[in-house]
Amino acid sequence: MRTNWMSAVLKLAAIYNLLWGAWVVLFPNHFFELVGMEPPTHVMIWQGMGMVIGVYGLGYWWASQNPLVHWPIVAVGFLGKIFGPLGFVMNFSAGKVPFGFFYTLITNDFIWWIPFFLILKEAYKQRNIRWL
Repeated sequence: MRTNWMSAVLKLAAIYNLLWGAWVVLFPNHFFELVGMEPPTHVMIWQGMGMVIGVYGLGYWWASQNPLVHWPIVAVGFLGKIFGPLGFVMNFSAGKVPFGFFYTLITNDFIWWIPFFLILKEAYKQRNIRWL
């Protein structure tokens, strides 16, 4: 199977994550203003999250060089893209975040579910995935 589309998806994810991470680090209150939330008291925690997202971007870029070999990076990203929305549902249900926060899930998580899943499926099919 040709992996050109996989590399392209991972490069797009890398660029997106690097930009999103930089935005959160450099303009930490902007996101909260957009969704109508009070900015956090300890901004550095939110900036730390931006740093982590940026680091994911580096991982995706490196994984794009050979997606089927570097599937663990894709798997970690995929899990984050599953657990992020679950965390939103839990916090929204408890009244801790406004619905406006949901819109970040579209670009941060949902659009990546199918391509990341397909990369992992192909890695498994090609026997690149070895569990322990």
